[in-house]
Amino acid sequence: MDFRLSEEHEALRESVRDFAREAVAPVIAEHYERHTFPYEIVRQMGKMGLFGLPFPEEHGGMGGDYFALCLALEELARVDSSVAITLEAAVSLGAMPIFRFGTAEQKARWLPKLLSGEALAGFGLTEPGTGSDAGGTQTRAVLDGDEWVINGSKAFITNSGTDITALVTVTAVTGTNPDGSKELSTIIVPSGTPGFTVAPGYSKVGWNASDTHELTFDDCRVPAGNLLGARGRGFAQFLRILDEGRIAIAALAVGLAQGCVDESLKYAKERQAFGQPIGNYQAIQFKIADMELKAHTARLAYHDAAARMLAGEPFKRQAAIAKLHASTVAVDNAREATQIHGGYGFMNEYPVARFWRDSKILEIGEGTSEVQRMIIARDLGL
Repeated sequence: MDFRLSEEHEALRESVRDFAREAVAPVIAEHYERHTFPYEIVRQMGKMGLFGLPFPEEHGGMGGDYFALCLALEELARVDSSVAITLEAAVSLGAMPIFRFGTAEQKARWLPKLLSGEALAGFGLTEPGTGSDAGGTQTRAVLDGDEWVINGSKAFITNSGTDITALVTVTAVTGTNPDGSKELSTIIVPSGTPGFTVAPGYSKVGWNASDTHELTFDDCRVPAGNLLGARGRGFAQFLRILDEGRIAIAALAVGLAQGCVDESLKYAKERQAFGQPIGNYQAIQFKIADMELKAHTARLAYHDAAARMLAGEPFKRQAAIAKLHASTVAVDNAREATQIHGGYGFMNEYPVARFWRDSKILEIGEGTSEVQRMIIARDLGL
């Protein structure tokens, strides 16, 4: 086993690390406090090819792999999670469903813009009354001639209301299966479609520079050809998308956890107390050592899950383990980094305050920690 990165992956990591420090760090705090979307950063990421990292060149991608995306997410999240989640959702939830399940026509229409970062897409799965119970979907789509008529609502949808959002893929009940269960399908709804309304952005605890909205569909009509993949395969489709996405979220969580180490090291060397840097005190040293330990082991977990995925091996359990462990580590490290900073850790001018606010959602989004434990247990045969 060789845990070293290839030359290509190492070069990508260094490039994104430099970009995060030089282009993101100086401006993101202002976006965060004003709750504004960083369009200029998104444009720069598009020019770097980050939105197309794991896609073939024939569709306008960079010809890389999913692990490359994860490395980019980790480096971005070391500086800011709003930017990282914008990229993660745009790729794994926005473009990936079309790439995995779309027709040749759908791919030709949507992928070039999505993979260049010129446009974004959202993934409409979660609903106000369902949350982790995705099988409880209430949104319905009825085939009326050559059109789907969609009614319902979605909640907490990332990248769904920006000026460059092109579409949202929506899971909806399209009928009843022979066993009486709901038939779930996925349908592409372009932005601006009559009957499709994007509510004002949420007032959130964290990720304040990312875009998140509730969506409503009131007799929203789209062509029958907007069905994504086979009818009735929506449940299987989003399970596959979420399995992959959990590796990406784990990478993002590792980035936040490592960013907490970075900032704590810097502060411990500069902050003086009782005549010397606080980093000289063993209490602080042990905190930072434990933070590094946690970030390192969480990184190994997502590397393992990504390697299994790329090898074509089963990876559901490993993805759940990576997401569960990395999100827990992110919350732990954010808490300790804030403690090390003392009163300054409670001030928004310091990055660790942003990290602390951003960390908790990692134990909730794309499957709560409880859901991850369910997945692990079931995969073990329980």
